[in-house]
Amino acid sequence: MVHIPVSSFKNEIAETLNRVAYAGERVLLQRHGKDVAALVSMKELAVLEELENMEEEQDIKEALKVLKRINDGKSSTLPWDDAKKELGI
Repeated sequence: MVHIPVSSFKNEIAETLNRVAYAGERVLLQRHGKDVAALVSMKELAVLEELENMEEEQDIKEALKVLKRINDGKSSTLPWDDAKKELGI
């Protein structure tokens, strides 16, 4: 993975984008020595989005299971204030 200051990136946009798009290189843009953004190829972005969708689908499936248990009387709900106390927030 390559780290490039934003100031340098401004002067090397075309070259950097080619490295990302065609060589599959990952580039982290830095400001004041800290990473602030990442450049990835469209192929890698598609993979990340698919993973995100899979996680969302799994969350929905889990939520539906819990709702079914509640509706079937096999589980109960907890009032929000009690949940906050239990979690210490």
